[in-house]
Amino acid sequence: MASATSIKRDNEMKARVQHLAHARQRTSHWIMREAIAQYVKREERREALRKDTLAAWDEFQATGRHTTAEEVDQWLAGWGTDDERPAPECRE
Repeated sequence: MASATSIKRDNEMKARVQHLAHARQRTSHWIMREAIAQYVKREERREALRKDTLAAWDEFQATGRHTTAEEVDQWLAGWGTDDERPAPECRE
């Protein structure tokens, strides 16, 4: 179920949204809903990445397992070539 909410926009932002809505043949309401949806989706992905990064850091702190940037760069450089190799092994 959708519920109504209000936001305050200054005149410049209101004009920009109206201009974009007209150019896209959409309503201002649609433009703002789409902007909010995209923002929330992006921030949810950013938060998931932050959590994954912290978990990876905690795992590294606990185990010391790692691979070097040089090893990863060499592995990636071989992608799509005759010299393609498996991913480098993590080590302590």
